[in-house]
Amino acid sequence: MDIRNNTLHHPAVAALIEEHIADMHAVSPPESIHTLSLDALRHDDITFWSLWSGEDVVGCIALRALNPRHGEIKSMRTADKYRQKGAAARLLQHLEHEALSRGYEELSLETGTMPYFNAARAFYLKHGFVEVAPFEPYQPDPNSVFYSKTLR
Repeated sequence: MDIRNNTLHHPAVAALIEEHIADMHAVSPPESIHTLSLDALRHDDITFWSLWSGEDVVGCIALRALNPRHGEIKSMRTADKYRQKGAAARLLQHLEHEALSRGYEELSLETGTMPYFNAARAFYLKHGFVEVAPFEPYQPDPNSVFYSKTLR
């Protein structure tokens, strides 16, 4: 498996992001959906990576610069047939390495509170994230939970 940068124009990546967006709309109230569109993921303050196995896109993750010392994880997704096989951990490790190389001291993220997000919340806790208050640009939301991790 290899990690590739800047693959948002690939049809398989676009399909994975569209699947992610559809799932968010299926399980979250509209006012609590914070997922990014393909166009939004192309913004200058976001770096996007995808993980590949041959011609299959395995998963994706993005890093948004919040300020020179703080980054936000966005659009983390694993394709269904690759879940529970270490893809998410590999993507997170890659993102953390990149964040450290940029001088970030902290990574944060938002995810949902609904049962659909149980696995995601457990994953982030397992990887050293702790629950925190909403960070900019978010506001308190009963359908969202916020996590942060100090990088060393």
